[in-house]
Amino acid sequence: MGSGHDHSHGAAGAASQRGKLVIVFGITFAVMVAEIIGSVLTGSLALLADAGHMFTDSAGLLIALIAASLALKPATLKRTWGYKRAEIIAAAGQAALLLGVGGFVIVEGIRRLFEPPEIGGSTMLWFGIIGLAGNAIGLIVLASGRNHNFNMKAAFLEVLNDALGSVAVIVAAVVIALTGWTRADAVVSLLIGALIIPRTLKLLRDTTDVLMESVPRGLDLGKVREHILALPHVIDVHDLHASLVGSGTPVLSAHVTVQDPCMRDGHAATILADLQHCVAEHFDVSVEHSTFQIEPAAHRDQESMPH
Repeated sequence: MGSGHDHSHGAAGAASQRGKLVIVFGITFAVMVAEIIGSVLTGSLALLADAGHMFTDSAGLLIALIAASLALKPATLKRTWGYKRAEIIAAAGQAALLLGVGGFVIVEGIRRLFEPPEIGGSTMLWFGIIGLAGNAIGLIVLASGRNHNFNMKAAFLEVLNDALGSVAVIVAAVVIALTGWTRADAVVSLLIGALIIPRTLKLLRDTTDVLMESVPRGLDLGKVREHILALPHVIDVHDLHASLVGSGTPVLSAHVTVQDPCMRDGHAATILADLQHCVAEHFDVSVEHSTFQIEPAAHRDQESMPH
């Protein structure tokens, strides 16, 4: 069935997203290199943790960039949805990488609370400022596209986490420079780890739901069933399924049993149109890609017979 989507507009949007990811990848990679240098010069775990986070983010953004490029490829007879699910796989990969980084930072931060090393606070401050400036530019670039799909959302969250981490690094550097309390570096490292993990777990849950073909959040199949059964001439609905192919692409299918005369008097076409309108308009999640198999009651009786 035709959904009336403007695919050329979608391609332009994907190209725009790819351009943004290229810019942010370049910025993130440059800041990562600067923070690695800063960590070597100052001995700061917080800078190293933020650099490690940015290394993971650079890899994640590269994955996101590849996924955004794949999304521009058209559908084929072999891949009828094109590469829409590539961004889900990319976002899941980013989440897994981030989770590993968060765990390392927390373990190392706890160790440094008991064995605090010498930290160069003033030098650490300048590298923290450099990191924050780079993150701020990245956030501005990604802000307008962060709700377009999981891929862009993952990239935005990664840069946001980096920005918060840079703020924490700056605070720790000021504390160390003014008081000499070097454990501030370990405390900030633990804070960075705490910022990484909760958002990562949520993103991992959301992407896993898509890969497991769970019902899209906000779509109640019980209510969908009630609406379908309330349509004139509909007797039953079964094999009702809904899932996401990718961000913004929910799909739904069902077998709908109608009164036998509908298959002869033209009502079947009207019922099909009503079904498509129902799932596209009546719920919080609009399903424009729907497939319905219209069956007469006699066919249902045959299906229920033992084979």
